[in-house]
Amino acid sequence: MVTMLAYLDHHATTPCATEVLQAMEPWWRQSFANPASRLYRPALEAAAAVELARRRLAGVLATAPDTLIFTSGATEANNLALRGVAEAALERGESRRHLVTLATEHRSVLDPLAWLDRHGFPLTVLPVGPDGLVDLALLEAALSPDTLLLSVMAANNEIGVLQPLAAIARLCRSRGVLLHCDAAQAVGQIALAPDSLGLDLLSLSGHKLSGPKGVGALWRRPGVALAAQQLGGGQEGGLRAGSLAVPLIVGLAAAAVLTEAERPQRTARLAALCERLWQGLAALGGVELNGHASLRLAHNLNISLAGVEGTRLHQALRRQLAVSSGSACSQGSPSHVLAALGRSPQQAAASIRFGLGRDTTAAEIDQAIAAVTAAVVEQRAAP
Repeated sequence: MVTMLAYLDHHATTPCATEVLQAMEPWWRQSFANPASRLYRPALEAAAAVELARRRLAGVLATAPDTLIFTSGATEANNLALRGVAEAALERGESRRHLVTLATEHRSVLDPLAWLDRHGFPLTVLPVGPDGLVDLALLEAALSPDTLLLSVMAANNEIGVLQPLAAIARLCRSRGVLLHCDAAQAVGQIALAPDSLGLDLLSLSGHKLSGPKGVGALWRRPGVALAAQQLGGGQEGGLRAGSLAVPLIVGLAAAAVLTEAERPQRTARLAALCERLWQGLAALGGVELNGHASLRLAHNLNISLAGVEGTRLHQALRRQLAVSSGSACSQGSPSHVLAALGRSPQQAAASIRFGLGRDTTAAEIDQAIAAVTAAVVEQRAAP
């Protein structure tokens, strides 16, 4: 009997919800016009669909529609936010140049900031504690009169840790520092209203919340200056050139509304399944939780296993489980997030990231427990 693969890598990507597919379907062939071509009815209908999607997404974030800029995903949104702020500051002669971030950020934040560091914007990368949380006193000390921007993700894509955004925002506001938040893993998973939190910029992605790949958005607080990173048209207020992908934008809004509506019940169900998974795996012994025990996403579990070799472990699991040992963008290299927690390369390789989703079942959790248990027992028994 062939065992079905249990998909437990929802931090990498999520399957598109049926409701989202249905919302997108008419805009592929029946109503396919370019929303920038405003001279005939089909194009006006497409433009209206984009603006309705913008309003629906804004409703999920409890913000104004005109604060949202559609992008190809969170990576583009992060680049537009970080490089856009820096270049706008340069253009207006702003004296502030210093940038700050955390060692556990996604590469789509760390890499643009490293690029800016090489081009005249000095960067401070702060460590985190063994639980993945930033020390607020350390963060406060890092914010100088020269600091332009701080970038901190809401929920970590590997260990699920939730940073104290409200407290961080208060520190930034008191010093006139802009705060950017990569919220790709957080939208639809936790209550998130950027206005009331005191954020200045927030990035999100459709395929992390049961929506389509290839679409995302950047939320920008009114008054925050950005320099466009993609030129060649006046779309999105001149900040993001290119024909808008109407089906994907419609799908992004549908997914955001769906995941937010389901959030309370889904969170409780997945938290119970995560606890079942943790208890089943902890019984093996030599299992260490990566990240804070409670300040984390309800559908995330990241563990390191003692007495096993990482490559062999994942080879043994891949026929039964879709899981990972780090970010989907790490291309197999050791996790910089786990390294920031103090894990050795061997411990990082022998780690498993479980990301549960809206369709995850108790049977899949039991399958994961059985598969990991068998693999670990076999390796530990080997001479």
